[in-house]
Amino acid sequence: MSEKLAILGGDPVRKVPFPAYRTIGPEEKQAVMEVMDDGVLSQFLGTWSPDFFGGPRVQKLEREWAHHFGVKHAITMNSATSGLYAAVGASGAGPGDEVVVSPYTMAASATAAVVYGAIPVFADIDPRTFCISAETIRERLSPYTKAIVVVDIFGYPADFEPIMRLAQEHNIVVIEDAAQSPGARRNGKWAGTLADIGVFSLNYHKTIHTGEGGVAVTDDTRLAERLQLIRNHAEVVVGKKGTADIVNMVGFNYRMTEIEAAIGSEQLKKLERLVSAREALANRLTAGLRGLAGLTVPEAEPDIRHGYYLYTIRYDSSVSGIPRDQFAAALRSEGLPVSEGYVRPNYLEPMYQQKIAFGRDGFPFTYGGYKGNVSYDRGLCPVAEQMHFEEVICLSIVHANATMDDMDDAVAIFRKVVRRLSDLVVTHGENTRLVQRACAEERS
Repeated sequence: MSEKLAILGGDPVRKVPFPAYRTIGPEEKQAVMEVMDDGVLSQFLGTWSPDFFGGPRVQKLEREWAHHFGVKHAITMNSATSGLYAAVGASGAGPGDEVVVSPYTMAASATAAVVYGAIPVFADIDPRTFCISAETIRERLSPYTKAIVVVDIFGYPADFEPIMRLAQEHNIVVIEDAAQSPGARRNGKWAGTLADIGVFSLNYHKTIHTGEGGVAVTDDTRLAERLQLIRNHAEVVVGKKGTADIVNMVGFNYRMTEIEAAIGSEQLKKLERLVSAREALANRLTAGLRGLAGLTVPEAEPDIRHGYYLYTIRYDSSVSGIPRDQFAAALRSEGLPVSEGYVRPNYLEPMYQQKIAFGRDGFPFTYGGYKGNVSYDRGLCPVAEQMHFEEVICLSIVHANATMDDMDDAVAIFRKVVRRLSDLVVTHGENTRLVQRACAEERS
């Protein structure tokens, strides 16, 4: 193997792609065909009747999910986005209220507040876990805070105990966005069950999936009822059902199909095996990368089981002497698919910068009944901005279709690039032109 970096014209360490993640097998195919043979692809009715709760496979998956995670109620949805929207609705948040949320998350975690006319307030993340914490949340609380959405980002369960104590002091509903952390644990408890409501994702690239889909869980019967109503046309159900509190009881169609539910039942059986595989591969990768100058690898605490949805490394350019984009480009040239950052901090998106969502007048940001004072200026969450724009490097190769040999190749790539960093630290000449051209080609 050539020691010359591939980005400078050498041979790459890895010449074949890393394996794609695939969890669908004959079990799911058989389950789908059974639904097709039955001929009932969905059995929801938007009225107060036995079919308000959906068909047999939807209800079966809900029972299985509740049993697996040890909760009283599991409510299937057509996506985790829908689950988050329903959860914020169930909390009672509305115009004039605030919802505290992480800026470093898929947009829906924050948009769920906007959907109900509430204002997202962004708390900064912990640089070690990438999650918001009780300390950063406390800085953002106000008399208008109605709910908190805490994201188990990259599969790492946030530290919920102090968050829940803080929320109880202020009578605030806490929602756990566990989209990336099914099968993870904190202090022996499942991620997704650590707050008042937990929301799981079954989107196609998650640890287990049904193509699209989600599940919300709670031990609170009142919240479960509200989730079910929002899922299925609440406004025409509450009267006949006799629901007294109709705040936010405008319903949607967030219903899961029988096909998705049948696939979900089979996928749930695989969860433990799939997460264990991610753990073992991540441990191999961490062992190989630990101690490399300029890199901080994820290290789970003894009471944490990391879900490793993404394997996330912090990169310190002050140690290496080269910018992160050049380091990442060198890794990709060696055959390792990596991405710089994860998502831009949400508040930097146009909706927040221009403070306009519904209609032309800027609702909910300009709502006259909102008495708070929210800012979305750059610098609002400096840790999140630093992580995204300067430090974070994400790998999506840690999954059950990969092997220990794949992890060893990844380690070899990192080690080669780190060894040859001096070849990249050039301020003039052909090397600089090659690196700049490689980066420009990637951006185009």
